[in-house]
Amino acid sequence: MSLAVVFPGQGSQSVGMLAALAAEQPLVRATFDEASAVLGYDLWALVQSGPEAELNSTERTQPAMLAAGVAVWRVWRAAGAPEPAMLAGHSLGEFTALVCAEALSFRDAVAAVQFRGRVMQEAVPAGEGAMAAILGLEDADVEAACAEVAAGQVVEAVNYNSPGQLVIAGHAAAVGRALDNAKARGAKRALLLPVSVPAHSSLLLPAGERLREHLAAVPLSPPRWPVYALGLGRHDSAEAIRRQVVAQLSSPVRWTDTVRDMIAHGATRLVECGPGKVLTSLNRRIERNREIAMQAIEDPASLAAALSTGESA
Repeated sequence: MSLAVVFPGQGSQSVGMLAALAAEQPLVRATFDEASAVLGYDLWALVQSGPEAELNSTERTQPAMLAAGVAVWRVWRAAGAPEPAMLAGHSLGEFTALVCAEALSFRDAVAAVQFRGRVMQEAVPAGEGAMAAILGLEDADVEAACAEVAAGQVVEAVNYNSPGQLVIAGHAAAVGRALDNAKARGAKRALLLPVSVPAHSSLLLPAGERLREHLAAVPLSPPRWPVYALGLGRHDSAEAIRRQVVAQLSSPVRWTDTVRDMIAHGATRLVECGPGKVLTSLNRRIERNREIAMQAIEDPASLAAALSTGESA
């Protein structure tokens, strides 16, 4: 099997995540301790005990999800997992993929995503931005629903997650109008998401410029394994990585295209490393070929299942 490893972004976090895996695998806690040394606070304590509102704060969520993905990857590789043929990550997960592909050090990535979360929150005052999910419409219909009601404000399609599932973001009032328009067009569901940062919309352009300045001094290397950018091909140089992760902040996440690109380049097995199964669920909607194996690793049972699949391949 040709293996693709994928890493989730914000939204997969929860208080108590990875507790069962950490109880059996010291590498999990060691990874979080490494992140805590950079952050200046106990990240593992926050992840295990909350409070939930603090864990869900963008500046805290991003290091937590980075550490979670890297921890699961380290445990899996230490247990004898095969080498991947390619990697990718959803939004923030792209940083996780770059760390695991040895293009970016873990400590530098922790500092970078903490900064990323801060500038994202500061780019749009609380209450002025919004994100919403629209299910059951074609992408073109959602795009048209946004364009019709923008009225000089920003409302854009930002996460092309799977066929029939699209996230929009922008000014809160415009997002509200777009939701009503999408419902009128026949959307099965159209609902606001519990976030105030309009991620991947053009409102985040100032945050991207600040991230560009931060990353200018961060050492980067060509990845050991191909890392697929979000619908934009592959990272093949340090400069390409810088451009992409900066552009990504104010550009759509084209996850559907990314998954299809990896499969077109030979991926026959997709493994998600990190808490939850969000990407695995999306991947199954994107590619319904039952011969493409899809798994998520987040606890001892799923780790054992993934390792068993690798042995029998």
